[in-house]
Amino acid sequence: MAHIRPFRPGDEPALADICLKTADAGADATGIFADDDLWAEVFVLPYVARHPDFAFVVEKDDGRVAGYVVGAPDTRAFEDWFAAEWWPRWAERWPRPDVETTRQDGTLVYAYSRRAGAEPYGDTYPAHLHIDLLPELQGQGWGRRLIDTLAEALRAEGVRGLHLATGTENTGAIAFYTRLGFTPLVSHPGVQAFGREL
Repeated sequence: MAHIRPFRPGDEPALADICLKTADAGADATGIFADDDLWAEVFVLPYVARHPDFAFVVEKDDGRVAGYVVGAPDTRAFEDWFAAEWWPRWAERWPRPDVETTRQDGTLVYAYSRRAGAEPYGDTYPAHLHIDLLPELQGQGWGRRLIDTLAEALRAEGVRGLHLATGTENTGAIAFYTRLGFTPLVSHPGVQAFGREL
């Protein structure tokens, strides 16, 4: 039987693979970027490096990890850490593009632009999350259970609100977050952000 458990060191390759296989609005993003590794280094691996205690996975009965949720309890502090400590290590491998001509360029510009206070809803909803499930787990309630597990961990630390964002083209995710009680927030073009009080 599949079950949720806390992240453990050694889960990183599975999380990176899940991130890649779901990064294209929930579909497999393999080959969309010139370097597939970029997805995980922006959207999942920094979270388990900085906040492993706010990371949870779904482990199947064969021992495979097939889904995860990762979070940062203080978005401002996380973004400062990302900009000062995490992202500079990748500057040589992935230099900042002069112009955005590909989707990879857009993600790199985003990574280089991350900073505390970039999102106006971060004060009301100070924590944020990323969640991904392989198709074999989707539609079975695991997404809700992962978010509830993270929310409980955040609540226990006194965090009062949680936000997330998804692309406006990801209509399934938008419907899912609305069902979970997240409120749509004013967002950047092409992105829909949501917030939920804890």
